[in-house]
Amino acid sequence: MKVGLFIPCYIDAFFPEVGVAALQLLEKLSCSVEYPLEQTCCGQPMANSGCQENASATEALFVECFKDFGTVVGPSGSCVHHVRFHLDAIEQTPETRKVRAGTRELVEFLPDDLKVSAFPWAAFPRKVRLHDSCTALRGLGHARPSERVNEPYFSKTRDLLGKIAGLELVEIDRPDECCGFGGSFCVTDEAVSAKMGPRVEDPAEVRPALEKALAHRGPALVDVVTDPNALAMPPKATVQQAKGFAMAMTKMAFAGETEDVLDTVVANWRELG
Repeated sequence: MKVGLFIPCYIDAFFPEVGVAALQLLEKLSCSVEYPLEQTCCGQPMANSGCQENASATEALFVECFKDFGTVVGPSGSCVHHVRFHLDAIEQTPETRKVRAGTRELVEFLPDDLKVSAFPWAAFPRKVRLHDSCTALRGLGHARPSERVNEPYFSKTRDLLGKIAGLELVEIDRPDECCGFGGSFCVTDEAVSAKMGPRVEDPAEVRPALEKALAHRGPALVDVVTDPNALAMPPKATVQQAKGFAMAMTKMAFAGETEDVLDTVVANWRELG
C-alpha cells in the first residue's frame, strides 16, 4: 500500500526518532512510504488557540503536500484529529476533503487498514506503562474512555502492544486522564498545565483541595471524580435549571455529540428508575 508519511512539527523538532521509527515500521509492513519534504505543520496550534485565519496557510500547504495520496499516516492523535475533523480554515475542495478523509493515525491504521495480526520480528522484554492521550482516546476512538463504564472495553493500542514478545503491560491508576500537554495549551496556560491536580475522590477532600488550589499563585485545576451514573441535574430542579439542562443537551446534539446526549439521558433514566 502506498502511503504519505505525515510527521507533525513537534515530533520533527523534539522527537525525530519517533518519525524514523514510524517510517521503519511501515516499510517493515510492506508499505510504500513517501515523505513529502515540503510538509511543515497541520495548523492545529493556531486553530486550537482561536487563530483560525492564521491556520489557513499551513492547512493549504498540508493539502498540497498530500493531495496525491489515498492514505496519509501520522503518529499523533491530536494532529490527525485536527486534519480529519477541523481542517476547515481553507476552502473544502474535493482535494481537501480527500486528504481529510484519508488521514489516519498510526495506531488505527495498523489494525483497521493493514489488518496487522502480529509483529513476528519484534521483541521488547520490558515492563511498560500505557497512558492514552486525550484526543486519541476520545477524539479518534483508540480505546474506550474510563468514564464510559457501561460500554464494552477495547483498546487498539493495548492490542498492538500485546503482539510484541516479552512486553509486559503494567496497570497505572490514571490511565487516560489529561497529562497537561493539550497542544498549545501547555504553552499559553503553563501554570494550569503544570497544576493538573489535585485529584479528589472523597467528598470530605473537596474543601481542602479547593483551599490548596486557591492558595496557588496562578490558575489551578481541581480534578473531581464523580459518579458517572449520577443524575445530570437534581431530582427537584427549578425551571431555570431545567432550561439550562435542555440547552446544554441541545448544543451537544447540534455539535454532533448525540451519543453523549443519549448516554446522559439513559444514565438519568436508570437512576430515576
